[in-house]
Amino acid sequence: MGEEQTDFVIGRHPAVAALRSQQAINKVFLQSGLKSEALDEIRQLAQRRHLVISEVPKQKLDQLTDHQNHQGVALGVAAFEYASIDDLYANAEKKGEEPFFLILDNIEDPHNLGSILRTADASGVHGVIIPKRRAVGLTSTVAKTSTGAIETVPVARVTNLVKTVDDLKQRGMWIFGTDMAGTDYRDWNAKGAVGLIIGNEGKGISRLLKETVDQTLTIPMVGTVQSLNASVAAGLLMYQGFSSRHPVQH
Repeated sequence: MGEEQTDFVIGRHPAVAALRSQQAINKVFLQSGLKSEALDEIRQLAQRRHLVISEVPKQKLDQLTDHQNHQGVALGVAAFEYASIDDLYANAEKKGEEPFFLILDNIEDPHNLGSILRTADASGVHGVIIPKRRAVGLTSTVAKTSTGAIETVPVARVTNLVKTVDDLKQRGMWIFGTDMAGTDYRDWNAKGAVGLIIGNEGKGISRLLKETVDQTLTIPMVGTVQSLNASVAAGLLMYQGFSSRHPVQH
C-alpha cells in the first residue's frame, strides 16, 4: 500500500474533498486574516474531525506548498494510499458493472495525471493503473488538479505494466491502446471487461506494452498539429468508452 511520506493537499475544493473522505489528515493550515465561506466550511469540517488547525501567514503557506496557488489552505496529509488490482475489480463489482480500467504508460506531468483522474471519475472508469518507475505518482499537484477525484478513483501502482496487463488478460480483460494506424476510436465498442492504455506524453506506448494490445484505436486529426495532449486524448477515449457502455436511451 502507500509509501510513508508527508504530502499536502492544496486549494479549497481539494481540501473539502479530503476532509469529507476517509483520508488521514495530520494538520490543517489556514492563512491568517483571510475570510471566505469556503474557508469557514473547511474550518468546520476540520473541527468536526478534531484536527489541529494552524493559522499561519501567507508566506508560510507559500513555503509549505512550494509557491503553488493554495487559496489560503493546505492540509498536511499522510501519503496517498495506492489500491491493489483486486481493489479496482471490487470497485467495478460494487457498482454492478464490468470493469473499465485505464492503464497509464509513464505519464510524467502531474497536471495530466490529475486531469485524467478527474475525467476517469466523470466517465465511470473503475480504476487507474500506473507504473512505479519513470512516471508521476499521487502528489499534491495531482490531487489539486484532480479536484477531489483522487479520493474517488482508486489508483494501483505496479512494478511491471507488461506483466500486469498479461494478468488482466488472463482474467478475461480485452486490452486497447492508441496507435496512428488503429481503428477509428468512434467505432470503439467498450462493452465488457476493458483496459485502455494511454501512452507517455512524448513517446506514446512503449514497444513491449504495445505488443500486449488486442486492438489499437486512433483519433483522427485534420489539423496541422498531429498530436493531442495526453489528458485530452485520454478524455476523448474514456468518453467513447462511456458512450458505448451507456448508450443514450431514446
